[in-house]
Amino acid sequence: MMKFSLCPETLDSGTPEELATFGLFSVTANNSLLTVGQDTESADLCRGPYVAGYPLAEWLVWNWWRLRWEFGHSSDEDSRRRWDFAHCLATIGDGYAWPNITISSDGVSSFLSSEPSRQGDNVLFQYFGTARREMVPAEELEAAIDRFVGSILTRLDECGLDDSNLHRLWIDLETERNDPEIARFRRLEAQLGYDPDEADQKEMREHLRDADVLGEEAWGEVAADAALRGSACGRMVSAQEVVEIARQCGFDADANDAIVLTDDTAVPLPGNAAAWQVGKCAAQALRDQESLGGQQVSNEALARFAGTTGNAILESDRRSKEFAFSLDGEGGASHVSLRSRWETGRRFELARLVGDRVIGSSTNYAAERLLPATRSTNSYRQKMQRAFAAEFLSPFASVNAMMDGNFSEEIQSDVAEYFNVPPMVIQSQLVNNHRIDRDDAPDIAVRGATW
Repeated sequence: MMKFSLCPETLDSGTPEELATFGLFSVTANNSLLTVGQDTESADLCRGPYVAGYPLAEWLVWNWWRLRWEFGHSSDEDSRRRWDFAHCLATIGDGYAWPNITISSDGVSSFLSSEPSRQGDNVLFQYFGTARREMVPAEELEAAIDRFVGSILTRLDECGLDDSNLHRLWIDLETERNDPEIARFRRLEAQLGYDPDEADQKEMREHLRDADVLGEEAWGEVAADAALRGSACGRMVSAQEVVEIARQCGFDADANDAIVLTDDTAVPLPGNAAAWQVGKCAAQALRDQESLGGQQVSNEALARFAGTTGNAILESDRRSKEFAFSLDGEGGASHVSLRSRWETGRRFELARLVGDRVIGSSTNYAAERLLPATRSTNSYRQKMQRAFAAEFLSPFASVNAMMDGNFSEEIQSDVAEYFNVPPMVIQSQLVNNHRIDRDDAPDIAVRGATW
């Protein structure tokens, strides 16, 4: 369980809102205390700092949509700064030493990363940090915010401060969350990396019409991909452009011929387990179903599983400049469009689309036309796809046996060549299965590959 707590204390001076909501602040998640630290003047150990709850509550309410639905940001400095102001408690300000905690989401789960205060910072409270990331269901974050904001509003009401800015913000947020049309607007806005009402309203309405055409969940993934690449709202690809890419660069496919899992009882439902677990379990179940053992998956077999032909992998001159995807039409007619120019990258993209269709049959996006495999590494769906593709193309049990305790770069490359996958896939599997340390893993990259 996750909880924001504020134990009431007395403040000698400040604004009425500060005086009413001052106290000892702490954050817990999964029974882990994330705010513990040391008062730099007294050297006392504390569960957390003494702060006013009012500015925190305002910050949580104003940034609610981005905390819940923004998956990531591009690498430029401005995007990083904007992300910090919407996701890192340390940016709240108002003269208090806030925890160095960053809150993020993959759409299904929320993550709280607690880091120590930077050494040498002239602060009244030095955070120890857990140097780890706690994962909680996104609904728990929502409930924790609701409880905390509710408690702050109650304290304000008891002090006769029942017409504060926080009251107005909270009423607006409740209205937005309870109105399906406004909620889908705010969600897509946040996935693009915008604050409420920051995006161009006309362009947002056009994006929502595109979502009606290709699918709400899929279009959210496309928005997150645009945000990752630093694209402004107006430069996000349109539904018509996706259709045109499929027509010009795609390969004919038949969704009715794509492989399905005949028994998915061993696969956790998406959302009921971490994305990597769902993807890996689905890949293992499919390999068992097809009696693949630990052997390689040929281009022809992989293409057949996707309902298309091996040309989709080998004809790299026909490629999408946006992202890899399958686009379904009437009667099962479909097109597959891949982005990578390299055979290993195209195989991995196609495997991701196979996994997206296999796993997606039990989700709310099963009937959507668009199945996107984007460059985003932070959304639940994309993480699930990648885990599926890695395990399906290069099952870790076989990878581990082939390496036989020798995890050198040379052996990693040999194993990647055997399974015909990008070397980064093998490296990632070794890191995720604790065979090598993440900090020690070199960046083995395949130029232009999407894995």
